[in-house]
Amino acid sequence: MWVIKLGGSLLGSGELQAWLDLIAKHGDGKVVIVPGGGMFADAVRQAQLDTGISDHTAHQMAVLAMDQYGLLMKGLNDNLATAASELELAERGWQHRGIIWLPSKMVCADDDIPENWQMTSDSLAAWLAQKLNALHLVLIKSTLPTEREATAKTLAQQDLVDACLADFIVGQTFNTWVLDKHDYSLFTDGFNPAQLAQSALHVI
Repeated sequence: MWVIKLGGSLLGSGELQAWLDLIAKHGDGKVVIVPGGGMFADAVRQAQLDTGISDHTAHQMAVLAMDQYGLLMKGLNDNLATAASELELAERGWQHRGIIWLPSKMVCADDDIPENWQMTSDSLAAWLAQKLNALHLVLIKSTLPTEREATAKTLAQQDLVDACLADFIVGQTFNTWVLDKHDYSLFTDGFNPAQLAQSALHVI
């Protein structure tokens, strides 16, 4: 199982469409997309500044923002399937579909998940990868450092991942990678782990 996080910075880009099309074609029930929050989460941040709502409320709204981005992705490629629960994720896998995770139902039910802006879709993707016993967690970013290996803490200091990611990947059995948004071409013929080892930044 692969968990691939497609961030809000890809919204409106040809690269987002290319990733969605490849996952719809080659996902085969083994690739789950985690949507970022993008402009929808930005609206929640502004709403919290304007109104002073609690972090708890803002957290719930931000996770719903990820749902919105996921539904937008579904609108960009109707061959993808959405899933909002572990049962639905399993069903979509049996159907051999490329899957878009709508996280609000699962995330809002877990009181152990931090409710702050340091916990973003990066860490929620890692949280899901753990639940699904995934082999690979792949974070797609608009920019990528030149290093081939880095710690999650170092990447957080560079504002490439969120500050909580290290807490969710250390000690896990899945591999964590970062790819540039243009790297969809690596998977034209399917999702091959060898392509990750050759081209991705490995997060340790």
